[in-house]
Amino acid sequence: MDATTSAHYRSVFRPDLFAGQRIWVTGGGSGIGRCVAHELASLGAEVLISGRSADKLERVAAEIAEDGGRCHWRAFDIRDEEAVKSNIAAMLAQHGPVQGLVNNAGGQFPSPMMMISKRGFEAVVANNLTGGFLMMRELFTQCMQSSGGAIVNMTADFRNGMPGMAHSGAARAGMSNLTMSAAFEWAHAHVRVNAVSPGWVASSGLDSYGPAIQPLIKELKNHVPLRRLATEAEISAAIVFLLSPAAAFISGVTLQIDGAASLGNPLYPSIDHAGSSAFEGFHRANTPEVLK
Repeated sequence: MDATTSAHYRSVFRPDLFAGQRIWVTGGGSGIGRCVAHELASLGAEVLISGRSADKLERVAAEIAEDGGRCHWRAFDIRDEEAVKSNIAAMLAQHGPVQGLVNNAGGQFPSPMMMISKRGFEAVVANNLTGGFLMMRELFTQCMQSSGGAIVNMTADFRNGMPGMAHSGAARAGMSNLTMSAAFEWAHAHVRVNAVSPGWVASSGLDSYGPAIQPLIKELKNHVPLRRLATEAEISAAIVFLLSPAAAFISGVTLQIDGAASLGNPLYPSIDHAGSSAFEGFHRANTPEVLK
């Protein structure tokens, strides 16, 4: 589905759900982060987005403004501790307290485990675990410790391991465990911490993989019992729910969103079918080139 400027995000949540709130989305310049930023803005939130590419962030902020929402952006690397500290301080000084954080930024590359270098392993862990920890810690110490809030961390479908991406699996499992620790330690400050664990999503990240992987991507749906990939809007809806007041007694969980792909065994193969219906809430969603 391609964007039309006259359309609006079709969220299942009420339009004023986050009115008066500021919510920060890391990795907000593309993919799932872009979708989440759009949905939150459509629900009344003042959205703060960050990432490494100023051009992407500026483009998303312009999209949200065109749709009638409010969005501010800052470009920095979440792996840089001093950059995290200073940019959070600057955002808070300029815009005020933040009530929510979506720790979405991350990335990885496919590789057999025996071929992953120490540098490559540490880079993926920094992207998917350390950077998220720094964002959580700084927003807690600089803001949420005194005013409360909700955090949703991004992991991946690691519960049966991640062969071919062992570095990412280790980092994502670490983020899930960090989520539980933070939920317990920060409950006294009225801060809830949860995570989502998406399976395969029809998002722009699929186009980042090389020619050797792309034929496999086209076949991914055949390994999902629902016989399709998730839409970005389906991941966003779960994140929005965990940020919302309806999840006020949910903290420390990692919500699996994989269409049951991580379940089953060779003795009971999934039954083939035409595929289930998808929720297509994001009016500006773009189909990845590899899936066209």
